Amino acid sequence: MSAPKPISLKALNYQRPETHRGYTDHFLDIDLSVPTIAIGTIDTKIKQTFIGGKGFDLWLLWQAVSGQTRWNDPQNAICIASGPMGGTPSFPGSGKSIVTAISPLTGSVIDSNVGGYFGPYLKFSGFDALRITGKSAGDTVIFIDGVAGKIEILSMTGLPSDAYALSDMLSQHFAADKKTGVSVVSSGLGAANTRIGCLNFSWYDNGRGRVRYKQAGRGGIGTVFADKGLKAVVARWEQVSLKTNRPADLEAVRAVAKRYAREIVELDPKQNEMARIGTTHLVPIMNDFDLLPTNNFQYGSHPAAALIGREAFEKLFDPGFDGCWKGCTVACAHGVRDFVPFTGAYRGCKVFVDGPEYETIAGCGSNLGIFDPFTILEMNFYCDTYGLDTISVGTAIAFAMECFERGLINRDHTKGMDLSFGNRLNALELVHQMAAGTGFGTLVGQGVRRMKAIFAERFGADPAMLKDIGMESKGLEFSEYMTKESLAQQGGYGLALKGPQHDEAWLIFLDMVHNFMPTFEQKAEALHWFPMVRTWFGLCGLCKLPWNDIVPEDNNATPEPAKVMKHVGWYADYYTAVTGNNATPEDLITMSEAVYNYQRIFSLKMGYGTREHDTLPYRAVGPVTVEEYESRQERYDRQLTETHQVDIAGKDTPWKVAVLRSRREARYETLKDAVYKRRGWTDQGIPTVATVKRLGIDFPDVLAVLAENGVT
Repeated sequence: MSAPKPISLKALNYQRPETHRGYTDHFLDIDLSVPTIAIGTIDTKIKQTFIGGKGFDLWLLWQAVSGQTRWNDPQNAICIASGPMGGTPSFPGSGKSIVTAISPLTGSVIDSNVGGYFGPYLKFSGFDALRITGKSAGDTVIFIDGVAGKIEILSMTGLPSDAYALSDMLSQHFAADKKTGVSVVSSGLGAANTRIGCLNFSWYDNGRGRVRYKQAGRGGIGTVFADKGLKAVVARWEQVSLKTNRPADLEAVRAVAKRYAREIVELDPKQNEMARIGTTHLVPIMNDFDLLPTNNFQYGSHPAAALIGREAFEKLFDPGFDGCWKGCTVACAHGVRDFVPFTGAYRGCKVFVDGPEYETIAGCGSNLGIFDPFTILEMNFYCDTYGLDTISVGTAIAFAMECFERGLINRDHTKGMDLSFGNRLNALELVHQMAAGTGFGTLVGQGVRRMKAIFAERFGADPAMLKDIGMESKGLEFSEYMTKESLAQQGGYGLALKGPQHDEAWLIFLDMVHNFMPTFEQKAEALHWFPMVRTWFGLCGLCKLPWNDIVPEDNNATPEPAKVMKHVGWYADYYTAVTGNNATPEDLITMSEAVYNYQRIFSLKMGYGTREHDTLPYRAVGPVTVEEYESRQERYDRQLTETHQVDIAGKDTPWKVAVLRSRREARYETLKDAVYKRRGWTDQGIPTVATVKRLGIDFPDVLAVLAENGVT
């Protein structure tokens, strides 16, 4: 089926800014309300301070919104950027885009890191970043043609709402006989009817002859996209080589890329086998260490976990190259060919499923008490088709299921649905209801924070229990790791800027298994360094997986193996070779500090970003219920007697639960103090003026936000 004939609403022919040392020094600014298309410049000070990627996004978003802007206001902006190293073929993980907006879930700034070809194609078309504000009447497509030097805002009525059908149609329409030269950003029907919409970023898999997807999943950015009346943003580009970024030292880029790629090809088959099984290798590891979220994070393991682990999906994944960027040797973007759903619009039809990755397996599998790989695949497929974040979908349904099993809600509230854990048919039905905006799914699609309020106000559920078991912080649903036994990872979730997502700090093994950071000060140091190095990947257009999922053979012999400093050194070399700015591993941390603190102050600008917002549901900290305690009674009894010096003789389990809670909540508050101090923040979690000046982000509007919050 051919695409409907587009009607041009606005067009701009432009002279494409050339890429030089990884930058074009320009951004594309589109206002859908008017509509207008403008090209802005990025001056040297902004480039030096914000580096690229998420840094440029945050700077553009800050300029667009006020502290009173809400997610569905026209002023809210969707910003997309790559980074100076984004778009280098053969260097592992160099195809990332980073997206920001004001979130429908949190009310504050959200960011999401995603693969696919769009970010590099946007940059090579002449733009380090894209900002979209305003709202259209709907059915709007933005086409950025870097080959012809033309940008258009188009009205295309009659396009399918199905994300796969949409991207396939638009890729064919705009490709000029080369589908690999087109990347489509789209959402779907579910994004329009929930607050947990994701964005699908496409690339064309030439070997399989189909459009493939990666997702910018977190925080409901797809919902913002749909609210703006956007159907898609399309970028077109042509050939990409090591020369396309016009790096400062081409031979140095070639050398470090070759060295890194060779190491991955040699070591990945001996380590995690990412190129064969992706992140599914994490399932048995998490299960073995009691970290696999089960039944709404109540438990960390299950005897049936092997049914949804690496061995199951190894048999299902379609063989062949699966990189979501050109030449990436990690090649972890696996999928299942000829899967046949048994529900929904594709019932009985053969489809290709992009995924699942670990987060989807845990969120839409074990956390729902579902240990059937085919149900997980079907939820994965429909979430992508509808434009829904699988993490928020899984965590939200898990919360609803526990509320149902505890009698906090009943069949009258769920419109007759049995939401017991393990009910795979009704879990799938909720996904379809979310997408359609019907039934009980309309409530689940609002996310955990709003469900808590609705269940208490409308259904009379106990607010205290809802608060304890509702797995969200800052309004964002938890990603899929158990944190009860890792204080450092509790900090990694609770102190994360956007909410509990593991891409800031994944410290469970270092803390819980290896005990590398026994003191509060050591945990605080880790909660400084690891978020900074992970932030840096988002500034530069890079994926973090090559950094620590495949490690040098001698890594364990290094002083700090968790940091994989050999690779950090290679990244510094790579940055130097592309940009011509000499950088050491320490410089990468400083670059990130500036952007990280700017984002914290951005949250403050939006009415958040203080100590009270760094809270966690108690389920993330310790056992809420008697059955949770008793499932690990020996462990918890020992902690009370040995760690906390509590006499438990003759005490019943409810008493133990309460005493352990008081100790654990106090430890988390002490951790906050230590982290704030290390980061150069006040005891309320606000960056000090001295910190802001040290990092060069003491812009007048930044200082004004601090002053409004009593920091001078």
